[in-house]
Amino acid sequence: MEFHNAKQLIDRGVIIPAPQSVYVDAAVSLDRIAPGVVLYPGARVSGAETVLAEGAAVGTQGPANIENVALGRGAKIVSGTAEGACLLAGASLGPNSHVRSGTLLEEDASTGHGVGLKQTIVLSFVTLGSQINFCDCFMAGGTSRSDHSEVGSGFIHFNFTPFGKKGDKATASLFGDVCSGVFLQSPRIFLGGSGGVVGPIHVDYGTTLAAGSVYRRDYGGGLLVYGEKTIAKSRTFDPLLVRRVGQRTKRCLRYIGELRALYAWYRDVRLGALTDEVDRLIVESAMKRIAEGIKERRRQVNRFLEGACPADDEAKIDLDKTRSHWASIEATFAVIPKPDEGQALREAFLRDVEPQGEHVTWVQGLGSVQVEQGKSWLRAVSQPGSSQSV
Repeated sequence: MEFHNAKQLIDRGVIIPAPQSVYVDAAVSLDRIAPGVVLYPGARVSGAETVLAEGAAVGTQGPANIENVALGRGAKIVSGTAEGACLLAGASLGPNSHVRSGTLLEEDASTGHGVGLKQTIVLSFVTLGSQINFCDCFMAGGTSRSDHSEVGSGFIHFNFTPFGKKGDKATASLFGDVCSGVFLQSPRIFLGGSGGVVGPIHVDYGTTLAAGSVYRRDYGGGLLVYGEKTIAKSRTFDPLLVRRVGQRTKRCLRYIGELRALYAWYRDVRLGALTDEVDRLIVESAMKRIAEGIKERRRQVNRFLEGACPADDEAKIDLDKTRSHWASIEATFAVIPKPDEGQALREAFLRDVEPQGEHVTWVQGLGSVQVEQGKSWLRAVSQPGSSQSV
């Protein structure tokens, strides 16, 4: 297998303390590795989509294998593996990370050790502890590195159920939302350690789920939840028979809508503010991760509805209604938003607030009127024609 000579990278200003222990695949474009990147001993870098901005670091505390990964300025991967992921400026993955496609960490988001992520999007400042499985999730909340949403160590997002012919992964959960979260002004969320959530659910801003419990219900904002009452029992069970199909699908549509809004935010706000080519490549990588998330959720809704068998007549009516509604909106709703969606509201928001400079500083400098205008635009994108009703 061909690979780049370390001297080529060093000559470009890439810092490689031990060149003999670093592998960079020939598919990686040298133009996408900026001067000032640090590749520590044991770093393996591959994939034509890989892009590393100035100050990014790979393998700071141990071997790290990255493929088609984008790292913004100062972002780092301590050790582990990452594929098809994007970390914006200052974000970091801790030791022994296992990160798969569709993952996006915004500015200064971070994880502890032994964290597994897939189809996971966390906005700026969100902190994940250690020994966590947080796949198929979106999380936002908080205003800074000292005021941020957090997931306690040992937390699991249970993203698979036995329902249907092959099991079900139409289970993505929202912790916060996009339409408020991108403005970095929302109260933080805390998910207690040694606990978990059975997706799909929604937990709103300002809520804490106490440690040591598994949660299965939606929760509004500003709550302290001490656990959910469960009764020990057993009964006959046929995993092919499902109920509440409409309820589950509605939650999936909400999740897709939020990703559509996030894609519009990146395309119409974040991307337009950039002039540096490497920075643009990083944001384009983030947009690809979001688009992958929309595609994956569409696939899982289809899989769930195709494999669902109604448990009784009431469930059959619910299933037929849900399938009909999904068929009528899928082609237009479960795709990235068109540029003209919410155009008038977007133009009203951006009329006097042209994005520029460092994104976090810019967005936190917006006034309350501007923020409300931005939220109205994003909600229009996330809920076109109130498509989420089932």
